[in-house]
Amino acid sequence: MSKSFDLRRARPWEVALTVFALSAPLLATFTLPVDGGFVRKAAAQDMQKVDTSKLVTIGGAVTEIVYALGEGERIVARDSTSMYPEEALKLPDVGYMRALSPEGVIAVNPTALLAVEGSGPADALAVLKSAGIPFETVPEGYDRAAILRKIDVVGNFLGVPEKAKALEEKVGAELDGAIADAAKRPESERKRVLFILSFQNGRIMAAGNHTAADGIIGLAGAINATEGTFDGYKPLTDEAVINAKPDVVMVMTRPGAGSTDEEVLAHPAIAVTPAGKNKTVLRMNSLHLLGFGPRTASAVSDLNKELYGKPGNVSQ
Repeated sequence: MSKSFDLRRARPWEVALTVFALSAPLLATFTLPVDGGFVRKAAAQDMQKVDTSKLVTIGGAVTEIVYALGEGERIVARDSTSMYPEEALKLPDVGYMRALSPEGVIAVNPTALLAVEGSGPADALAVLKSAGIPFETVPEGYDRAAILRKIDVVGNFLGVPEKAKALEEKVGAELDGAIADAAKRPESERKRVLFILSFQNGRIMAAGNHTAADGIIGLAGAINATEGTFDGYKPLTDEAVINAKPDVVMVMTRPGAGSTDEEVLAHPAIAVTPAGKNKTVLRMNSLHLLGFGPRTASAVSDLNKELYGKPGNVSQ
């Protein structure tokens, strides 16, 4: 009859051997390779997977990226800035990205929410998170790297990293071509562009540094007329508008809203600028121009062409 093992009287090496023997089967489950990975790692990844079969997308670029990845069938609702592609317009609209209603989002019974950075308000997002809806924020940014980062984040969240990689390569190559064409213009020939977001009580709300407007103007081979004076969007005094000396005033097309060209040019400060004297007002689609999504390369080329003619043509 064998003696029972007394842990209190066991020598250190015996304790160590016993622990190893008992834990060996468990260690095997952690280290046994299966299909090039580890069982434990794969199990952890499965537990962390988010169900993205019923997705609400917030932000025009985010929605475009999901469709560009070929995953548009997952979207059950979108915000009011998501107007491309046309299929998105058939989906329920949960409101403007910065004024979301939690009730509207919850009503479509989503399994996940994918929103661009800056969406809100904060209390609405807190309600959605407390409701247990998985939430992913897509970092905002206004350059080539930021666009590719958005694609990467969206692709990984949806579990299609290979598709994201292919889209990044395609979009990156298109951006490189458009930016290179615009960069051919000498600095001395670059036009100064004043981007007007809106008029507030007769004062111009203009784009400064670190805005989507500032980013696209630079990529298209032009100069933000307010360059170096302030960040974000800010109302300008008449003196500031005159000192900006814009060659072009740029405004966005908004169906049923906004000022006419005549009203813009009649502003006393704009009237005395080069843009006012030459009556140069440029209107472009806001989502296409400022979205910084998969179509930004064409936005760069379109803006460059509107400003100078054929991209890269420095004779004009």
